[in-house]
Amino acid sequence: MSETVTSEDLAVLAEQLGRTPRGVVGIAARCRCGRPLVVRTAPRLDDGTPFPTTFYLTGPPVVAACSTLEANGVMKEMTAQIAEDAEVAAAYQRAHEHYLAERESLGHVDEIDGISAGGMPTRVKCIHVVTAHALAAGPGVNPMGDDALRRMRDLGLWDPARCTC
Repeated sequence: MSETVTSEDLAVLAEQLGRTPRGVVGIAARCRCGRPLVVRTAPRLDDGTPFPTTFYLTGPPVVAACSTLEANGVMKEMTAQIAEDAEVAAAYQRAHEHYLAERESLGHVDEIDGISAGGMPTRVKCIHVVTAHALAAGPGVNPMGDDALRRMRDLGLWDPARCTC
């Protein structure tokens, strides 16, 4: 992943978010056209606020697809799968550990030590977070994010192989 952030990236992020982006240290995933999809964010914002969401989803089409999955109750299904399938639970635990290591590589913040994002490692409370992690880390790292991306493709909501900017 190319994490370099340009002034053009920051302008696109402001457009996507509808506000000035905060704490951006890299672009963790890009659309096929090169626009940011996921930003890598500092674990502590400039104002001193701890910020646990290392991988922040910004691309409007994928954000909308995640929101649709959430509105359809997919988080509950995924959480049940974690509770019922030991292999999935173990993979999700590894995703949690990966997330923590990625954030720790940016700096240690006592207030969020050991806390990842999106409900990891025991539940899925935010499909946006697990999807951002999957896009940033690649397939096979976050099973719930991989599942969300598969569902998006299968439902025709969004596909990372196509630009929808």
